[in-house]
Amino acid sequence: MIATVDNVAPKDPVESLKKSISASRLNTWLQCRLKFYFRYVLQITKPKTAALHFGGVLHLVLQAWNMGRWRKQTFEIAKLKDVFDAGWIDQGGIDWEGEEPDQKTLAWAVLEKYFLETPIKANEMPEAVEVPVEADLSKHGLPVLRGILDLVRAGGRIVDFKSTGKTPDNEMALHQNGLQLDCYSVLYREAAGKREAGRELHHLVKTKTPKIIITEARPMLEYQQSRLFRMMENYVEGLERGDFVPSPGMQCAGCEFFNECRKWDGGRHA
Repeated sequence: MIATVDNVAPKDPVESLKKSISASRLNTWLQCRLKFYFRYVLQITKPKTAALHFGGVLHLVLQAWNMGRWRKQTFEIAKLKDVFDAGWIDQGGIDWEGEEPDQKTLAWAVLEKYFLETPIKANEMPEAVEVPVEADLSKHGLPVLRGILDLVRAGGRIVDFKSTGKTPDNEMALHQNGLQLDCYSVLYREAAGKREAGRELHHLVKTKTPKIIITEARPMLEYQQSRLFRMMENYVEGLERGDFVPSPGMQCAGCEFFNECRKWDGGRHA
């Protein structure tokens, strides 16, 4: 017999996952359904990696910079450095392999490079900063799409910030991040009631000599939305079937669920 609290049955995570979707969930589903199962169904938590911490702190500082322009505040690098230092404090659990001081120095150098070379002018007022948005896609037979628009530039240009250790190829970057950009387009159109003016990927490249690479994309086209919706259909259909199978490949080397995957027996005895 399944134990309950106050006669309330335990929540089925799969049923909840079928009701809503995000770009990150859909990306994980398409990468590897077993990874999705471990992360979102079993909800196995893993310690934060150094790379995630690095990217998270960059995002935190860029958010503060965007909010400052939203509030028409004067750009002060010292205040952003304070945000950076406070955000960098490791709460424990990250394996830095002795490289934390160098990584911290590199992270701030990347941010300084961005502030120096950003195409966004200091007096450009953002249209939106860190806005949570959702789009009801039930008329398409799909779940609610949820997400956060990190930055929408004046005129409706959607910006997504990326930190990477390798200089990106523009065409490949658009292909690899197309799903996320298309999700942002759907969310923006739902919230603003109009078509976006364009999309931009701002890559902060954490090489020894930091670089900033801006990749521009046109507004989402009809075929791109159809492609996205078909991926969402696959997500819903797969969840209904319990289709949690692995996708072995080179990406497994960096997967946090490698050990769990190696022990997976096909899910017949779960």
